[in-house]
Amino acid sequence: MKVAAIIPARYGSSRLAGKPLLRAGGKVLVQHVWEGIRASTEVDDLVVATDDERILEAVEGFGGRAVMTRGDHPSGTDRVHEAASGIRPPPDIVLNIQGDEPGAGPAHVSLLVRLLREDGGAAMSTLAYPAGPEARGDPGRVKVVLGKGGRALYFSRAPIPFDREGGGGEVLVHAGLYGYRREVLERFVSLPPSPLERRERLEQLRALEAGLRIVVGRIEAPLFSVDTPEDFEVFSARQGS
Repeated sequence: MKVAAIIPARYGSSRLAGKPLLRAGGKVLVQHVWEGIRASTEVDDLVVATDDERILEAVEGFGGRAVMTRGDHPSGTDRVHEAASGIRPPPDIVLNIQGDEPGAGPAHVSLLVRLLREDGGAAMSTLAYPAGPEARGDPGRVKVVLGKGGRALYFSRAPIPFDREGGGGEVLVHAGLYGYRREVLERFVSLPPSPLERRERLEQLRALEAGLRIVVGRIEAPLFSVDTPEDFEVFSARQGS
């Protein structure tokens, strides 16, 4: 199965403008992400999908491949779809690797791909990790509840499942990396936003409401993402800059 990994990277951000081009450890942020995924032996095509010439030039400057996409996409998934549509021959699996996830690497790629290879009924794959105490009540950390075989039952910003008896129990936090079968990605972007998606502001609920099976792989540690200036300060310190 041919695998394409697409890194959507837009310049505008309400919390951290120009995020893909912020520099830490002598490299722009999108280069850290690109190098983490490039290390995977399972990726046949690796492309940064952007809406900004500055990001395109930066990626080409460090030897990466980038394509310009429309500036009016409502989500990163739509940008991924546009970029993947230009790959020839077409991939069987398309990975959506967020451009602010410098912690993503070969192990995450392998798990996303393996989940789709082993579960023929799965439309999408994604990852989750055990929540720490600070994450359970944080609406910025999306929680997921799983059924048999790791199938996602629901995603929410609320702390789910609710612990009525107060006996504790594991809560899983969603890590926003996705694998799609190509035909599923094409279907997904053609669907209108669903009621639950609009309510929770979580586009993966569109897939569940459409009856698509999402299989979730477990990782043991959070994926570090850069969402705020404070996050970037932490990441920059880790890079020694």
